[in-house]
Amino acid sequence: MPVNYEQLQQFRRRLHEYPEVSGDEKATAEKVLAFLLPYAPDEILTAVGGHGIIATWDSGKPGPDILFRAELDALPIQEINGFAYASSRPGVSHKCGHDGHTTILCGLAQHLFAQKPASGRVRLLFQPAEENGEGAKAMLADVRFSPIKPDYVFALHNLPGYPLGQIVARNNTFTAAVNSIIIHLNGKTSHAAEPEHGINPALAVAEILQESLAQADNHPEKAGMRVVTPVCVELGEKAYGISAGAAAVHLTIRCWDDDNLKQLETDIVSLSRKIAEKHQLDIRFEYTQTFHANMNDTTAANMVRAGAKAKGLPLIERPYPFKWGEDFGLFTAHFRGCMFGIGAGEACPALHNPDYDFPDALIETGVTIYTGIMEAIQQENSIHV
Repeated sequence: MPVNYEQLQQFRRRLHEYPEVSGDEKATAEKVLAFLLPYAPDEILTAVGGHGIIATWDSGKPGPDILFRAELDALPIQEINGFAYASSRPGVSHKCGHDGHTTILCGLAQHLFAQKPASGRVRLLFQPAEENGEGAKAMLADVRFSPIKPDYVFALHNLPGYPLGQIVARNNTFTAAVNSIIIHLNGKTSHAAEPEHGINPALAVAEILQESLAQADNHPEKAGMRVVTPVCVELGEKAYGISAGAAAVHLTIRCWDDDNLKQLETDIVSLSRKIAEKHQLDIRFEYTQTFHANMNDTTAANMVRAGAKAKGLPLIERPYPFKWGEDFGLFTAHFRGCMFGIGAGEACPALHNPDYDFPDALIETGVTIYTGIMEAIQQENSIHV
């Protein structure tokens, strides 16, 4: 497997130095495209669903169609690291490891150039706008994606807190279903000296927060887990002679599957409507940053396990899912697939922390597990041909 890990490390650090937030990944995509072209993909699609890229290596023979996904976007976080390749963009940095995930797929491109799949085809998909939940939807909606019908889809995510290079597997749900609700309340502004002449939504805000939080059951070991997190409240303005006439309550909610999340949404909407009616307020709802649960297909997850075993990589089973959302859930909603984890080190700073940095040692581990998965699928396919 002639993969140039020194070159990949330098590429990863270059991506890290020039991060771009969700939807603005134009230069990042250009760097990835320039890296891929020398490795002669049989087909390459650009600007898919924004700045997305899909590169395909085709054996020309019937066989499995396998898709691997990585993310292009960074986060609006000010980096505090002082190393030579620290972010050059104030307030923007790769604090989720997408620079590393993208680099792993670039390493897989090197492998595929040297050794095409024995049958079928392998697609490398570089997704924009993962962090805001818009990228997968945009790519799947692109007319050029419609002919693509992968038999398997895979993605990995680095996991601080787990031993470096350990593969973390799980059947069924891997990451939670997540949605953000904005509850808009409109009453009537009045003079602060005469609040009786207006309708101030403050009491309704307090009741909605209290009643929404009462819906939570934040116990991840339970199948019916519910997380309700108030993230922002807007009420009036800093004008001390005015009694507020409008407010907005921002909540993020999480469950282990899409159906339970929908029920939690329904419960919060219902209680909010009752509270608004009680206080004579108009109400409307807005939804943003929606993430479908990542539902791992058992056969696909077993391919991950088989690949790890064949490559001698340590493997652990996760007892319950992760509570964060991941946009790959929309891919597993459409295709048989699996998201799995790869340990980033027990002392590695947590994801989205300002001092986090993707460990370069994981590049080789990532390429290795992906090649292991490809080989496991090819072996399974040859048995059933």
